[in-house]
Amino acid sequence: MTPFDIGLIALAVMIVLVLCGLTVPVALMACSFVGVWAIRGSPELAANMMTLAASDTIASYFFGVVPLFVLMGFLVSESGMGRDAFDVANHAFRRIKGGLGVGTVGANAIFAAITGISIASAAVFTKIAVPQMMRNGYSPRFATGVVAGSSVLGMLIPPSLLLILYGVLTEQSIGDLFIAGIGPGLVLSVAFGIGIVATAAFAPRWLGQPRVPQEGELSRGQILAKGLPIVILIVLVLGGIYGGVFTPVEAGAIGAIGALILGIAKGTLSLRGIGRVLIETGLVTASICFLIIAAQMYSRMLSFSGLPAGFGAFVVDAELGLLAVLALYCAVVIAMGMILDSSSIMLILVPLMLPVMTDFGVDLIWFGIVTVIAVEIGLLTPPFGISVYVIKSTLDDPRITLGDIFIGAAPFALAMLAVLILVIAFPVIATGLVP
Repeated sequence: MTPFDIGLIALAVMIVLVLCGLTVPVALMACSFVGVWAIRGSPELAANMMTLAASDTIASYFFGVVPLFVLMGFLVSESGMGRDAFDVANHAFRRIKGGLGVGTVGANAIFAAITGISIASAAVFTKIAVPQMMRNGYSPRFATGVVAGSSVLGMLIPPSLLLILYGVLTEQSIGDLFIAGIGPGLVLSVAFGIGIVATAAFAPRWLGQPRVPQEGELSRGQILAKGLPIVILIVLVLGGIYGGVFTPVEAGAIGAIGALILGIAKGTLSLRGIGRVLIETGLVTASICFLIIAAQMYSRMLSFSGLPAGFGAFVVDAELGLLAVLALYCAVVIAMGMILDSSSIMLILVPLMLPVMTDFGVDLIWFGIVTVIAVEIGLLTPPFGISVYVIKSTLDDPRITLGDIFIGAAPFALAMLAVLILVIAFPVIATGLVP
């Protein structure tokens, strides 16, 4: 049996193990170890390879980005800035048709710029936006669909944990990836807003029977008090990275300190709340870092097997153009999104596709944005759709079923697909701001 055959079998077994419920990093590590053992014929060599992959990953400077941005995200969530973002966005859009829906999208875009965690956005705005929209006549399907759809902005608008993961996997600049996410994130936000307004104008029954909310009017002082801390944090983190003042790791640290100071100044961060934040940060960081270590082991096993090179040779022999390869890749990513979470899809597919994209001379920063958008569509597709499950569990309302939320989120998944096609057709949307 050739190394290529062993790599192919290891890949297939790993996917089967994940589908059977085995934890993704454990499946990656186990298949990588057995794969290298079978290729090299030595368990000691396989064990040494695993150890070296883990130590090299942990020693990486960018490994420190993950806990810092996770900490900042949870501090922002705990300090109530999600509520402030919704209040400001609601005030801005409340008088147009579908205004609360547009306000929710705007609030999610703002919140995404200071958290980078889609699940956090889904949980926060399920509590804040869904009850208010339903009180003002919006249907449960639309209210939950807006939150599900706009929550995915958290993984595209920087800072984004998925972009950090992609940067670590492909050794690309995380700062450049953050900057590249700004254009597509704004385009996607505008597409969501236009879609809501168009639906309100031409198919109002889909929204329910919305009315202009009586509450939500803010004075200039209130807008300043709620909006200024958010603006300060966004400018501090993204402005520091874009201006070359901070590295991404330093920006994460500065952002976490800034979020802590702002939360204490607002009086919304208690000692108990800070304790919760630290525990949640530790749990999320441990799981993500475990995934990254497993991914590095998996990448090395693939290199030993020659599977990526063989896949690239197959693409060349088949004489497929770049657009055809991208179309197939995005289709596979979206299909896998129906059964796997975002990180798992990236860990499995990116190491396979990286040599192929390199051979095509593709800008890997742009390819990262394409990958993240395609992966994020999977957050809204049944039967997995993790954002939908987060909303369902946060609502705890038996009147709203998972089917209702999936149906409500479907138009937003289609809007994401349209933006994905736009970014593929016009790469400048992603790369235009990258220096």
